[in-house]
Amino acid sequence: MSELQEHRRTWVRQAIRRIEADFQRSADTHLLPLALPGLPGVDLYLKDESSHPTGSLKHRLARSLFLHALCNGWLHEGSTVVEASSGSTAISEAYFARLLGLPFVAVMPRTTSPAKVEAIAFQGGRCHLVDDPKQVYAESERIARETGGHYMDQFTHAERATDWRANNNIADSIFQQLRHEPHPVPHWLVASAGTGGTLATLGRYVRYCRHDTLVCGVDAEHSVLFEHYRNRDPALTLARGSRIEGIGRPRVEPSFLPDTMDAMLKVPDRWSLAAMLALSERLGRPVGGSTGTNLIAALWCASRMQAEGRAGSIVTLLCDDGRRYQTSCFDADWRRGQGLDCADAQAQVARWMDTGAVPDELHAAMARAGALADPF
Repeated sequence: MSELQEHRRTWVRQAIRRIEADFQRSADTHLLPLALPGLPGVDLYLKDESSHPTGSLKHRLARSLFLHALCNGWLHEGSTVVEASSGSTAISEAYFARLLGLPFVAVMPRTTSPAKVEAIAFQGGRCHLVDDPKQVYAESERIARETGGHYMDQFTHAERATDWRANNNIADSIFQQLRHEPHPVPHWLVASAGTGGTLATLGRYVRYCRHDTLVCGVDAEHSVLFEHYRNRDPALTLARGSRIEGIGRPRVEPSFLPDTMDAMLKVPDRWSLAAMLALSERLGRPVGGSTGTNLIAALWCASRMQAEGRAGSIVTLLCDDGRRYQTSCFDADWRRGQGLDCADAQAQVARWMDTGAVPDELHAAMARAGALADPF
């Protein structure tokens, strides 16, 4: 072995040790019960991923992506790390790049919230903004090529980087935390789709452990993932990106594995933001728009369980801190400009939780597929 090869192996070993040490310094994220007075017999829990060091669910993914790249020999001392990201993954990857002393470049749509851009810069990363969201992939490849760096490509590697049996597994954490609850094996696990990696982990894990749990994926309004789940067309594309940052995709991503899910819903953006606001008010702190998307789907699953006379538990994800969206989703003028005024819908979501009454407008507007396709 040459001196250079030995040096690189030593650096990789030290890099993995730093990441593992960082993991040991971090506690698990909380599982928060959310009272549903109008849906007795159904216990809803929020897996609070906003408590990670970088404030979102994507912290788990970033850790796994770095370990995956290191063990595959794709990263070495001085490598420029490049990622296509709408924000949260980039914040988390910038954190790990700084931990390893590596430069980091995030390629993202120009419409990404200023708070996320600032958070990436705070972690030592550099933002490269593009006007066309579909160009983030090609630009990331170009920058990695020209710098001699590595394009992480979360949308390809998310489902394979995470060990769904053990290491850094959100599903195993959920089941461990439910052990002493009235319904320790949830009837539904609910998660929105960005890369699709978290849904793949949840679906694989419940099958591997032979649980009866069902997995529900959730899509945003301007996204092709729900349509792909329904018709399996891999060529679907859209000319625009999702307004709910972090979820929804304008193309079918390699990490989105529809066969790992039992059902999928497509939530109109107005209702996602209505649920975001209603939940933020109930928790006393702001949550992001994707958490609102998750809540709508979880409430739908809860109403379906109640209609079937079934008691049990549901777990969904509190994806990130809503303070990142003060100039977008939480700004009433921004919502009006986007045609997403949702004051009436917010009141209906709150009433849904308190009385069990499913909003008629949402019942008519929300697309459903798989195990949730039939009306109730």
